[in-house]
Amino acid sequence: MTVTQRSSATVSAAEASATEHDVIVVMANVPDLALGKRIAHVLLEEGLAACVNLGAPMLSMYRWQGEIAGDEEVPLWIKSTRDKQQALCDAIVRLHPYDVPEVLVLPVSGGLPSYLQWVVNETRSPLHD
Repeated sequence: MTVTQRSSATVSAAEASATEHDVIVVMANVPDLALGKRIAHVLLEEGLAACVNLGAPMLSMYRWQGEIAGDEEVPLWIKSTRDKQQALCDAIVRLHPYDVPEVLVLPVSGGLPSYLQWVVNETRSPLHD
């Protein structure tokens, strides 16, 4: 990578510092791919997420109401910002069929500055037709 290419892929130190504290990753699981796509679409349309990754179905084992249970679920990794956190979590709960859906918010402690800035930029407003 040349110096010119490298500098165009970065932002200033002040922007990177502010951005890395703003970006979050929200983890959630859904019972099937169709619901995962629907939730992803709504989150992106409403400007609550910049990107949603839907993983391969996996077996989730857990305790529920005193019993050990296991179900196939599709994991979601949602990239967003701290200021969208509450609305994003509310949307997942609204769209999810579980009484207690998994919604875990993870802070981002660093990353490629241009990617972090992209997440911030993409969550500033919803999509417009």
